[in-house]
Amino acid sequence: MLKVPFLPRNWTNSTENFDEADCVMVGLPYDGTCSYRPGARFGPELIRIASYGLESYSPIQERDLDDVKFYDAGEIEFQLGNREDSLQKIETAAEETLLHNKKWLGVGGEHLVTFPAIKAYSKKYPELYVIHFDAHADVREDYIEEKLSHACVMRRISEIITPDNLIQIGIRSGTQEEFEWMKENNTIAKTQEEFKERLKFPENKPVFLSVDLDVLDPSLMSGTGTPEPGGMTYNELMSWLMLLKNLNIVGADVVELSPHYDQSGVSTVTAAKVIREVLLLMN
Repeated sequence: MLKVPFLPRNWTNSTENFDEADCVMVGLPYDGTCSYRPGARFGPELIRIASYGLESYSPIQERDLDDVKFYDAGEIEFQLGNREDSLQKIETAAEETLLHNKKWLGVGGEHLVTFPAIKAYSKKYPELYVIHFDAHADVREDYIEEKLSHACVMRRISEIITPDNLIQIGIRSGTQEEFEWMKENNTIAKTQEEFKERLKFPENKPVFLSVDLDVLDPSLMSGTGTPEPGGMTYNELMSWLMLLKNLNIVGADVVELSPHYDQSGVSTVTAAKVIREVLLLMN
C-alpha cells in the first residue's frame, strides 16, 4: 500500500464508518428545474473542497465538529434530464437513511431536492414541521404549468405536512398570489418574536430545516441561481438559526449554491460554514 497520504473527497471531520454515524450527509447535484441561472449541480462537490479551509470549531455554538458523528455518503448519481428518476432516488436514499435511524443532511443542488426528502420523512414523522429559510416564497401552484419545480417546492410540501406545520423566514420575493397564500395560511415569521411564538409547538415535535442560501444578501452570497437584494447578513442568519438550538431537528438540507457565479469563492466558503452550523444544530 502507498504510504503517501491522499486527501479524501468527503467533508472534513466526517467519520469513515456509516454505522457509527448519527447523521448522513448526501450530495444532491441536481438543478433540472432552475428557472434563471443553472449551476447548483456543482455546489456539493465544491462545498466539500471548501470545508477543508474551515476550522471545525464553532465559536457561535461553542462546539466542535470533532464531537459530532456524521458520515459523508458522497453524491447521488442522477440521469441528466430525468427529473422523476432523480426525485425517486432522493426519496429512496432518505428512506434508507431513516431506516437506519440516522438523520439526513442534504447538500444541494436546487430547492426541489427538498420535496422527495420530505415525502420520505412524512412517512416516519406524520407530525413533521418544516422550517424554511429563503428569499423566495416557493409556494406557486405551478410554474409555467409545471407543478414540480423549485418555484413550487414549498407548496407541494405544504400539501404533505399541511400549511400549519410550515414556517417561512426571510421571504422577500414572490407573486401577489404567493404572498396572499402565505398571509392566509400564516406561514411567514417576519420577526424573531413572531418566530419564537411559532416555535411554541408541543415539545419534541420533529422538525426538518431547509436553508436556501439565497436568504443571504447577494453582496455576500452572489453564487446562487436567483440572487435577491435585501437579504440577511451571515450573522443575522446565525441569530435566527440559534433560536432552533432546543428543537428536535430530525433532518435538514442546505441548497441553491451555484458556485461559478462567484469567482472569488466566498459564496462557497459561506455555504460550507452554514452547513457546519447546521450539522452542529442537528447533533
